[in-house]
Amino acid sequence: MTDVANAESTSSGRKQHLAWALVLISVAQLMVVLDGTIVNIALPFIQHDLDIAPANLRWVVTGYALAFGSLLLLGGRLGDLYGRRRIFMTGLIVFSVASLLGGLATSEGLLLAARALQGFGAALASPAALALITTTFPAGPLRNRAFAVYAAMSGVGAAVGLLLGGWLTGLDSIFGLSVEGWRLTLLINTPIGIVTALLAPRLLAESESHPGELDLPGAVTGTLGLLGIVYGISRAGTDGWTDTWTLASLAAGLLLLVSFLMVERRVEHPLLPVRVFMNRTRAASFVAMFFAPAAMFAMFFYLSQYIQEVMGYSPIQAGVAFLPFCFGLVFAAGLSSNLINRIDPRILAGFGTLLAAVALYGFSRIPHSTSFPPADVQASYWTHILPYILMMSFGMGMTFVPLTLTAVHHLRAEDSGIGSGVLNTMQQVGGALGLSLLATIATQTMTDLGKEFAAAAQQAGAQATQAQQAVAAQQVFTAGATDAFLLGAGLMLVASLVTWVFLNVKHEELATDGPEAPVHVG
Repeated sequence: MTDVANAESTSSGRKQHLAWALVLISVAQLMVVLDGTIVNIALPFIQHDLDIAPANLRWVVTGYALAFGSLLLLGGRLGDLYGRRRIFMTGLIVFSVASLLGGLATSEGLLLAARALQGFGAALASPAALALITTTFPAGPLRNRAFAVYAAMSGVGAAVGLLLGGWLTGLDSIFGLSVEGWRLTLLINTPIGIVTALLAPRLLAESESHPGELDLPGAVTGTLGLLGIVYGISRAGTDGWTDTWTLASLAAGLLLLVSFLMVERRVEHPLLPVRVFMNRTRAASFVAMFFAPAAMFAMFFYLSQYIQEVMGYSPIQAGVAFLPFCFGLVFAAGLSSNLINRIDPRILAGFGTLLAAVALYGFSRIPHSTSFPPADVQASYWTHILPYILMMSFGMGMTFVPLTLTAVHHLRAEDSGIGSGVLNTMQQVGGALGLSLLATIATQTMTDLGKEFAAAAQQAGAQATQAQQAVAAQQVFTAGATDAFLLGAGLMLVASLVTWVFLNVKHEELATDGPEAPVHVG
């Protein structure tokens, strides 16, 4: 009887320990993800206080994304080689110090450098966080629920960033001290990150380390290659695909990635082992997770602007408007983690991506005027926005959990960090490419409709009033945004097609652990 009681006590204690470990990992992941959007609403205030030129303002956001996206592979491998907990803690400390520097920045250069350093810290912490779930939680329901929480944090981070950014930017003091609100969007990370790093040794076990096996040539060529690709794609969204620096950056990035692949075939301990991709289900998961975030970013990027610029919402109201997305995604992720024990991931992720595609198509039907003079047409939040936000959140919750599980399932223990790095890299590069493609389509539509309005006004011999010009600008933006949503729906359908055709792992297999017996293709 005593033995049974002791066993139950031990089991209960272990579950409690795992629960706190998951809280720690989730807080770190949420902090890393929301930092991509939390400063968006604060940009006008940052520009005014630090006197940043309009052309350079985008680097406050892009600088973080560039460092994050290009260093993820290296960050993932460093965790495999030098200990995942150690790299996780290092990443959090770097991120926290960089946030402090950014929050105290008195010049444009210092802020941009701090944002890049934040990206480096995030690239160390994020792959390690996902790998720590794989190595801390046993395969089966416990790990599935842990992945559901991780996926929820990854999904709601952008929405939480908009809400938190809007609230903090509106503050002018804290604890009785006068401070510019935009600085708080960065400073808030410092205490959270430091406390999380200090608690890590108490809650997370350290993995084996393999020092001396770092593939330095692969690290240099792979990181610089990804930097060139991410920079080129990001630049294309603002300067066009025919811009000289866009083409040069993309060409240099591709050349370096080709060199990286050649290096990886020759070294004894490659940064990115080919075996990570030598499984159809895992490769399909990577590809699907490339296209799905690319489409999802369309919703956040254009819908957040539409709600503020056309519907007239304040920053904090815009953040609140996205709260249903957070609730829906958390609910769907929890439901998905339970269903994955009985339903194959192909069905869950396939259904989720189809639902998200329908939601994006719904956003593409937002009403707007294309005739001159344009009518002041606006969407209703309750009928044109909210239903599709909920549909999108449910679809993404049903997608992220199974695809995250299948992307890292059956990886060798020594490859879990780099596998997590590949998954994160696919999401970041896919998101950057998606935004650039969407921006290209939206900008072209806006330009064409703007010319049509101008020509119609000239033909009618009418001089548009200031109010009419404002209405015309809103309708032009809406037309571009709806075309972007339509392209996003197409990208989501590609993710769905890949999922239905190539994702062939059974739900029973997800309850097993360890690498596949023979590594195979197909």
